[in-house]
Amino acid sequence: MMDLKQANEALNTYIRPQTFPVAVKLFTAQETLPAKVRIPVKDLGYQITLCQAVALSRRYGWTIAVGKEDQCCIGGHAAMGFLDNPPQEDSIPADKRHETGKYRFMVSAPIDRADFEPDLICLYVDSAQAMRLAQAATNGGGGMAPMVPTGMGDCGDIVARTMKMDLNQLILPSGGDRVFGSTQDHEVIFTIPKSKIAPMMKALEDTHKAGFRYPVLADLRHRPNLPPFLEIPKSA
Repeated sequence: MMDLKQANEALNTYIRPQTFPVAVKLFTAQETLPAKVRIPVKDLGYQITLCQAVALSRRYGWTIAVGKEDQCCIGGHAAMGFLDNPPQEDSIPADKRHETGKYRFMVSAPIDRADFEPDLICLYVDSAQAMRLAQAATNGGGGMAPMVPTGMGDCGDIVARTMKMDLNQLILPSGGDRVFGSTQDHEVIFTIPKSKIAPMMKALEDTHKAGFRYPVLADLRHRPNLPPFLEIPKSA
């Protein structure tokens, strides 16, 4: 497992996301939560959604633990396996939800502040940053999962599909994430499972050295074709 502070440094060097990269871990009932963690109902006084939890981590820098009693969205309940009577597979695919009762909490935190080993890293990026991540994933970073852009229930893609497929994943943000998680129009989601974190950081470095860059280099080394009114008159 790669040191998360090193991973944070690599992501800030080669990707430069506008919000914190987030470490996500699903805790079973037998595992102890981190010492410094906010539990929504206990510490905030209200329930939230899974996408809100990730947003609080990536924008506020908080460590958040969301359990069954803290989560108010049916999509998040299904994704985490919190539903006592899960829906039929044709309504929420099995790869976008965990088995009922398998996990007790989803914990999210900025990766450089996480005092736990994450199951995955989650980044909200623009299309150019996603391009760089995809370039790394397909050139030594462990490969990409097929994209299923439904625009619904991205929490299931993040916390379940990424872990079950064990592949890097590009995710189209869902409607709920935009409304409740503050996701902006220019943002997409990229997830990196635990097994691919070290290969991805190495691949980002290698592809950067090969000439793939973010910010993307513009082709500036030529004389521009100026409109006539900007050309210097021959008499000047």
